[in-house]
Amino acid sequence: MTEGARALVVRFDSTLRLDRRRSPHTARAYVATAHRFIAFLESYRGGPVGPQHFGAIEAVDLRAYLAQRRGEGLGPSSAAREMSAVRAFLRFAAEQQGTPAALPRVKAPKRPRTLPRPAAPGDALALAEETGALAKEPWIAARDTALLLLLYGSGLRISEALSLPARTHPLGSTVRVIGKRNKTRVVPVLPLVAAAVADYVRLCPWPLAGVEPLFRGAKGGPLSADVVRRAVAAARRVLGLDDRITPHALRHSFATHLLAGGADLRTLQELLGHASLSSTQIYTAVDAAHLLDVWRHAHPRA
Repeated sequence: MTEGARALVVRFDSTLRLDRRRSPHTARAYVATAHRFIAFLESYRGGPVGPQHFGAIEAVDLRAYLAQRRGEGLGPSSAAREMSAVRAFLRFAAEQQGTPAALPRVKAPKRPRTLPRPAAPGDALALAEETGALAKEPWIAARDTALLLLLYGSGLRISEALSLPARTHPLGSTVRVIGKRNKTRVVPVLPLVAAAVADYVRLCPWPLAGVEPLFRGAKGGPLSADVVRRAVAAARRVLGLDDRITPHALRHSFATHLLAGGADLRTLQELLGHASLSSTQIYTAVDAAHLLDVWRHAHPRA
C-alpha cells in the first residue's frame, strides 16, 4: 500500500469516528474493508495503488472484489455490508480528491429477509429471573436481573445499557441514553425496572458514582456484553427457550409488544432510536407473523 493510500485510510477512519459519529465497531469494519479492497486492487492490477486510482474504479473491479469475497465464504448479508463500506470509502476518496463521486453500479447480493424473534412477555421476565438465579453472588444476581429487565422494559441496546453512568441512579420514570452515532434519546423506565436497579446498587460492592459505569463486572471494571450473553445462554438452556432469545431479542420484544398494544410507528421509532422509519417498519411484519401463527394454531380450518 502506498503512503498516500495509507494516509487516506487514516483520514477515512477519523472522519467516520469524529465527523460522521459512526460507532467504533462500524468504523473498524469500514476501515478493515478499505484495507482489504486496496490489497485486492494491488493484487488484481499487479502494482501499487494510490489515491489517484480510486476515481478510475470500474464495475468490473467491484464485481471481481465481490466475487473474491464470496469465494472466501462471505454470505449475502455480509457481502452487501462489504459493498456499502467500499462505496463509502470510494465516495470519501472522491471528496478528498475534489472530484465527483461517480461510482460504478454493481448490484449487491440480495439480503435474505429475516424477522426479529421476540420473546413472549412471560419468557422475557423468566429469562431475567433465571439469569440472576444462576449467578454465584447475590450482587451479580441482582445486576443481571436488573440489566435484562432494563433491556426489555426500555428497549435498550445492550451497548446503551452498559454505557449508562453511575449517576443515572436513582432511576426516575425516564432515563436519557446515548445511542448510535452519539444520538441522545429519552426512554421510559418501569417501576419494576427502577426497583431492580436500586436493589443491584444496594448490593454492589463497588463504589458507583459520577461517570463510572453503572453496571460493573465481577472485578469492578465495566461489565462486558459477552459476559451477559454467556449468562443469558446458560439461563436459556435451563428454561428450554429458543437459541435466538438473546439480550438483543429483549429489545425486539419491547418493540413488538408495544406495537401489539397500539403504539404507532413514529413513537416506536423515537423510543428505539432508529434513524429511519424503515428500520422500525419491520416490526409490523413481526406482529403480522405472530397473528398468523396464532390463527394457524387456533382456527379449526387453518
